[in-house]
Amino acid sequence: MRLLVDTHILLWFLEGNNLLSAAHRQIIAEPQNDVFVSVASLWETAIKISIGKLTLAVSLADVINQISAENIEILPVLPAHVLQVSILPFHHRDPFDRLIIAQAQIEKISVITEDKSFADYKVKIL
Repeated sequence: MRLLVDTHILLWFLEGNNLLSAAHRQIIAEPQNDVFVSVASLWETAIKISIGKLTLAVSLADVINQISAENIEILPVLPAHVLQVSILPFHHRDPFDRLIIAQAQIEKISVITEDKSFADYKVKIL
């Protein structure tokens, strides 16, 4: 299975946060699944850290190292993703989430998120 994890899911997974369900944790950790995180999630995290809206137990560099150690692949932003964002309806205004949704649509990847607004788009939510 190919999966794209939303920003909060990534952080919950890496931090061992109990807000992430055991089922989602198992799906992400399953070696046969191809798990991706958008570079937009890393950008969002960096911005939130820099403006004081987010504090992590480790540095962002450590988070990036953990991503690699967990065999999670960083999904770059491609021109096709940007074009898809330009035609998305405005069910959701968060620019990072909109890019993640566009990436999931273009790459035909299921998304793991707790954000209910993702359901308004044509993406498979786990």
